[in-house]
Amino acid sequence: MKNKYKLIATAAMGLEAIVAKEVRDLGYDCTVDNGKVIFQGDALAICRANLWLRTADRIKVVIGEFTATTFDELFEQTKALPWGDYLSEDAEFPVIGKSVKSQLASVPDCQAIVKKAVVEKIKQHYGIQSAWLDEKGAVHKIEVAILKDVVQLTLDASGIGLHKRGYRADQGEAPLKETLAASLVLLTNWTADKPFVDPFCGSGTIPIEAALIGQNIAPGFNRDFVSEDWEWIGQSLWDKAREEVENKANYDQHLDISGYDIDHRMINIAKENAFEAGLGELITFKQMQVNDFTTKKDYGVIIGNPPYGERLGERPEVEKMYKEMGKAFASLDTWSIYMLTSHEGFESLYGKKATKKRKLFNGFIKTDFYQYWGKRPPRNM
Repeated sequence: MKNKYKLIATAAMGLEAIVAKEVRDLGYDCTVDNGKVIFQGDALAICRANLWLRTADRIKVVIGEFTATTFDELFEQTKALPWGDYLSEDAEFPVIGKSVKSQLASVPDCQAIVKKAVVEKIKQHYGIQSAWLDEKGAVHKIEVAILKDVVQLTLDASGIGLHKRGYRADQGEAPLKETLAASLVLLTNWTADKPFVDPFCGSGTIPIEAALIGQNIAPGFNRDFVSEDWEWIGQSLWDKAREEVENKANYDQHLDISGYDIDHRMINIAKENAFEAGLGELITFKQMQVNDFTTKKDYGVIIGNPPYGERLGERPEVEKMYKEMGKAFASLDTWSIYMLTSHEGFESLYGKKATKKRKLFNGFIKTDFYQYWGKRPPRNM
């Protein structure tokens, strides 16, 4: 078995550079492609990437890559790969697939052929004589992805997507994905010693992600991963990775994080989610309208994901709220303010042109992340 593996951290469009920085911060060199970050690592890297990457969607292990233009080529080259090094004798291995601009355009056929090839290789590797495999063991989901006749076969090492942190007891109508919430925090100049406010906190995702970042708590600390059951990784490596998570957490770091929302029901949900994450005592949640926000603190950061007014009937109310928010925040000259919205008229309604804008996708909604940078604190602070 090779000690190094080719690994992929998948990423939402526009977040690849943030994922790449996280991968490099873990100590791995990487390259960036559309929707993914590619890096090399040992089996421990698989554990660490799953536990630590805040902004990636999932971790995949590349088993093989080759060119195939016929089903025979797909079968033979899939079968030639060392599946026995990865899949146990009783492994459950569903096959999913996608094909783009390739001669092998039928995804169901490609999935069936890959499945058949892996079955043949596993039977050969373990000397199994029966017609069928048991498939009652650990899950190893195989993906066959074909782009312009180049086939890539991977194993999904995450299972449930990495945005599922394990703390969300409840949520609102249109919850922000945890991975995007973490990305918004990482795109700001916030550090754990500064006040942090989310005036549209909803179910609390942005403040919770900020608290995890502020205390350097790994986002995967509270959940399981499908690859924890893989024999070739082993429990000892997962134990080592989780021990690192515990050792690197800074639970003594003081945080000043607040979340506000107009809906008292969402405030109750946010409190519940924060307690589920073990952060209930660290974050202050309170029912409040954005135009009522005032503070005597300086050099803080505000991050918000306000309503966008996507539905026609909501637009006048949302636009009025943007204007009120601009007035409420106008005096906060030492604060940096960051707002995510799809409303193209946000700057004129808010009453100020953004220092910088960044295009991001909230699910399938194209948005801009409007950034207003406040004054820098004096050097002696």
